[in-house]
Amino acid sequence: MTILITGGTGLVGTRLLRRLVAAGLDCRALVRAGKEVPDGVATVEGDLLDPVSLPQAVQGVTAVIHLAAVLRTPDPDQIQRVNVDGTRNLVVALQDHAPDARVIMASTSLVYDADLSGPAREDDATNPKQPYPASKIVAEQVLRDSGLTWSILRLAFVYGDADDHLQSAPRLLGSWNWHPAKTLSLVHHQDIAVAVQLALTGAMDGRTVNIADDAPATVLEIARLLGVEYQELAEPLTNPWEGHLDGSLARELGFTPTVPSMYRSAAAGTL
Repeated sequence: MTILITGGTGLVGTRLLRRLVAAGLDCRALVRAGKEVPDGVATVEGDLLDPVSLPQAVQGVTAVIHLAAVLRTPDPDQIQRVNVDGTRNLVVALQDHAPDARVIMASTSLVYDADLSGPAREDDATNPKQPYPASKIVAEQVLRDSGLTWSILRLAFVYGDADDHLQSAPRLLGSWNWHPAKTLSLVHHQDIAVAVQLALTGAMDGRTVNIADDAPATVLEIARLLGVEYQELAEPLTNPWEGHLDGSLARELGFTPTVPSMYRSAAAGTL
């Protein structure tokens, strides 16, 4: 098996690549000039926005893990170009040069509506207002319509391996005015690797799957674990299920998180 990874130099990609290499998998990364990847990973220079560079990248691959995306930028057009047009360019290259490759695309829990009546399930409403999740919904559909073998992993809030993402959560969620009792589903980098390796077996083919740990945490619990201040309120919580994923489908398909909660991660020194 030869696996192509897009976004291999990002927050998720660098950590995932190290784990895939450690598992003995043959990994190839699509990288822009000057970017570095972990040891043991072959590189192909190219860009999702440069279709001419993609045939060489996909030639001979048996699977693609599509992580590349733009998230936080004030330029919504850039988000659209990379997340949607880049995905479309990758799909076309695969259709033409590696039509039998299995494609695993990372998406986000942010796609779900805020006012659901329970934890978000994969068939629940998605109508995101922000540019990033809106672009991921379109990119998901591009892949579904491709005729390729695909799976889509909607990741909960990613943390761990000293990536500082969880550490930024109280400040970020505070800027969004999230109630301290709002619950957030989480997933450790270690378990993204678990989910991806399961998807590589075909267990998630043709499915959109929420990937989260076993213990959603409130914003206040996250802040307290990190030792930072966060507003404490007694007023009622509106939209109580926003940010909370139902992970039962992933369990049915064979996914079991190895880091079941942020508290376990803290105890192991892997936050």
